[in-house]
Amino acid sequence: MKRFRMPAFVGAALLVATPVAADTPTAAEVLTTYANIAQAEYEDSLATAETLKAAIDVLVADPTEANLTKARDAWKAARVPYQQTEGYRFGNAIVDDWEGKVNAWPLDEGLIDYVDGSYGDSSDENPLYVANVIASKEIKLGGETIDASAITKDLIGGKLHEAGEVESNVATGYHAIEFLLWGQDLNGTGPGSGARPATDFSRANCTGGNCERRAAYLTAAADLLIDDLKEIVAAWGPDGAARAALFKDEQAGLTTILTGLGSLSYGELAGERMKLGLLLHDPEEEHDCFSDNTHNSHYYDQVGMMAIYTGSYTRVDGSTVSGPSLAELAAEKAGDANTKLLADMDATLAAMKVMKETADSGRMAYDQMLAEDNPEGNKIIDGVVLALVTQAKSVEAVVAGLGLKIEIEGSDSLDNPSAVQ
Repeated sequence: MKRFRMPAFVGAALLVATPVAADTPTAAEVLTTYANIAQAEYEDSLATAETLKAAIDVLVADPTEANLTKARDAWKAARVPYQQTEGYRFGNAIVDDWEGKVNAWPLDEGLIDYVDGSYGDSSDENPLYVANVIASKEIKLGGETIDASAITKDLIGGKLHEAGEVESNVATGYHAIEFLLWGQDLNGTGPGSGARPATDFSRANCTGGNCERRAAYLTAAADLLIDDLKEIVAAWGPDGAARAALFKDEQAGLTTILTGLGSLSYGELAGERMKLGLLLHDPEEEHDCFSDNTHNSHYYDQVGMMAIYTGSYTRVDGSTVSGPSLAELAAEKAGDANTKLLADMDATLAAMKVMKETADSGRMAYDQMLAEDNPEGNKIIDGVVLALVTQAKSVEAVVAGLGLKIEIEGSDSLDNPSAVQ
């Protein structure tokens, strides 16, 4: 049976064209779909970040519990399209170099704001562990004094983010905003997320101290997130550097796609984000640790990987961006491996759904699943890990079937678990 290709996606709309019958897609066609989906996903990430910023503006102007809840809901909604972009990391140097500004984790939250006494008051690895920029108008780092009298995008993005070359000095992006909206989750592996009160942003009824500066930090972080997302949207646009890099060598472009899928499946998601926390039974290792939204972040990583491989992404508004896919190319050139990978992706999504539905029901949050005395929860997470590892092996089989070579990012949690005990 002949299939019909959809016209190429440009910007936020589809060009109207007469469908043309086609056989096996070319590498260039697959790469075009891949780039179009990237552009759409980042556009959706930008749009939802702008909605988040609007909710934050309302919260800052009128810091009620209702407005705080709306801002938190907007943050969770913004995570849905962004997490689907994570398959574009690893293979795309432009994305991986940029990503640390918006999704770096874990963070030493004492850099940003007040923390509970259980957090400690120092760290051998991080001199800014409890710098608390919201309460401090100057920050000392080595022999330098950083002027923090005004909390601006330049301060948090240009001077504090990864200050001192310490990766946990995360001052920008989704997780800095998450911490400011929820505060610390002090419940360990028990029920409950962060519980920052809305009055932490109130000038008239301030709790936590420095409420005006806290509001300024939250506003600056949201503005900077929008700036950073605009940058990556442009990079995937018609004349963008990320799109152009794909087409310098089409075979290398296919390698880029598969490297992203394999490394996210194995080393990053199965290993660093999931197995590590399970080995340590440590809720501090969960990805969205302040909001208890980790189950959704993991789930949408998988949804995004499937969109990349099958060449079809459902946008926030319900429309679809699709085109010739790597799966179609692999079906012709590596049929059995492609069939296995598609089945394994479905199996991973099914395991993710068990995790997501368990958490969404309110019965057991992701951090509760990590608890040492929770065999049911441990089994749910381990089921996802095992499915992701199998998926990664199937990605490697497709790579071999296409005559390509990739290097998948590893993880001690999977490759040498004794090293992290």
